[in-house]
Amino acid sequence: MSSPTPSQAGRLTVLTGPSGVGKGTLVKLLLERHPQIWLSVSATTRAPRQGEQEGRSYFFLSREGFEQRVAEERLAAGRPVLLEIELEGARQVRRSFPSGFQVFLEPPSFEELERRIRGRGTDSEEAIQKRLERARIELAAAPEFDARLVNGELETALTELERLMGLAG
Repeated sequence: MSSPTPSQAGRLTVLTGPSGVGKGTLVKLLLERHPQIWLSVSATTRAPRQGEQEGRSYFFLSREGFEQRVAEERLAAGRPVLLEIELEGARQVRRSFPSGFQVFLEPPSFEELERRIRGRGTDSEEAIQKRLERARIELAAAPEFDARLVNGELETALTELERLMGLAG
């Protein structure tokens, strides 16, 4: 885990990591503890998964629409803003908002990531293999980020994310 200076209140924090690493679970707990955080609903260029709703889970946009949405996003003064997003989107946000603080969420091991993806029980073997292949590529990008956070034990990861966002007491 990196130990950079925590971001100031009102700063954009970008959280990314491979599918199955636990971004959604971590964000849900963070928002329960810190309702002042404004969670920007992520935009993605992939098709919706079963149960995902436009504007609630994600905004399903073309790449051009995504870039426009990010460029128009306004950060409320003094309010922490969190963007949970896929790797390519995080790279685009870095170009648009270079002052944003970027956190890469990693699994404790690749084997644990595979166990989590399989544990969802929602994907075919072919889809699982594609996710794992994509995860290998995404994990290689971790050094690009301001901080790397291992999501092994959820409470520990949550406490570290709070610290990185400047929310720790």
